[in-house]
Amino acid sequence: MEHNDPEALPAPGHAEVRIVAATPDAARAVAEVLRHCFAGGEQRSYPAPDGGVRLHLTVDTTRTAGPARSWLSTSRPPSGTGPHSEEP
Repeated sequence: MEHNDPEALPAPGHAEVRIVAATPDAARAVAEVLRHCFAGGEQRSYPAPDGGVRLHLTVDTTRTAGPARSWLSTSRPPSGTGPHSEEP
């Protein structure tokens, strides 16, 4: 994936995560939790409006750690159920 193209989709099984926080420490704390749950690439940080920080990272949702794996498996409804079961 080309990181310079904001419209480009991440590779299958990956998700781009954007964290906006008032302080770099707050953004890093959230990123650290995500890294404990999912394999991920290098994070990138940028200044945010009003003196905050934006932190971007890519996570690999196919390689989850213990907490994410157990949460993901129990949070997914069975196929064909739920409010969007009519969607393809």
